[in-house]
Amino acid sequence: MHARELIELAALVAAHGPVLIRGGERISSGGIEQYWTSSKVRLDRWAWSLKDFTRKKSVGARHRELQWSRVRGVLEEILVGEVLTRVWTTVLCAYDRRRGADEVEPVARSVMIGHMEARHRALTLMVQGPGIEAEAAVKLNRLRHRVERWNDLLIGYLAEMGDVGEFAVDPKRVKEFAQDLHDRGNGRQAWLLLLASLRASFQQGLDEVSPNADLNARIAAGILACFPSELFDSTGLFRSLWLMRLTSIADDTQGMIDELLTPTAAQESKPSFTLPSGRGRCLGR
Repeated sequence: MHARELIELAALVAAHGPVLIRGGERISSGGIEQYWTSSKVRLDRWAWSLKDFTRKKSVGARHRELQWSRVRGVLEEILVGEVLTRVWTTVLCAYDRRRGADEVEPVARSVMIGHMEARHRALTLMVQGPGIEAEAAVKLNRLRHRVERWNDLLIGYLAEMGDVGEFAVDPKRVKEFAQDLHDRGNGRQAWLLLLASLRASFQQGLDEVSPNADLNARIAAGILACFPSELFDSTGLFRSLWLMRLTSIADDTQGMIDELLTPTAAQESKPSFTLPSGRGRCLGR
């Protein structure tokens, strides 16, 4: 699953998140576990890739170009994938707040904290990384700005669920987007136009292959498993997402756990495979 598809999924989550938040059904524990496990494995892969790039001293220009090609896809994945992480965290926190519970927010926050740490390392590498040309850094920075704007627009869809400012890049911009969505209405035509604009924004400029496409798909499947089936129509993106939802049984969970617990060059000690628990700070608390 390409990173740009994660933004399309984020749009779907933002549009239909209120249904999940207000619904009477209990959220899928299997879906939440798959989301957390897959996200943690992806965070470890990102950390290893960035560390590997910074510590290697290439001899020739060709070798360095190959190294940069590999790490560029990771940087793009971190930046673009941030939107889904923020939007899904917003939904899960609002879900817990509405029920006065503390079940899924700690999981969401754990993943988001890890993603923000990865983002910080990525931005540092863009500015200070060895062998990164100015033109490449400028392109990545433009991507960052585009991602941030889309993040705040999609968070605006969830503004009615409570105080969502902490998940925004620019809380003021979220309020402006939320007001604009309220004034224009949020019908099917408006949704189709937004989705078309989103696709056009990320259609070009990204690597053709995402370095962690397998984990992107598992993360998406975990999220989709939390939504009721009637939200998916029979055509286009929604149809493909529905098929992914049907195959989201966690057959590979043990393999991901094994990968998560296996020491790598980026791990000094084994992480603990324990879903986060305990009372966290929900929306509006």
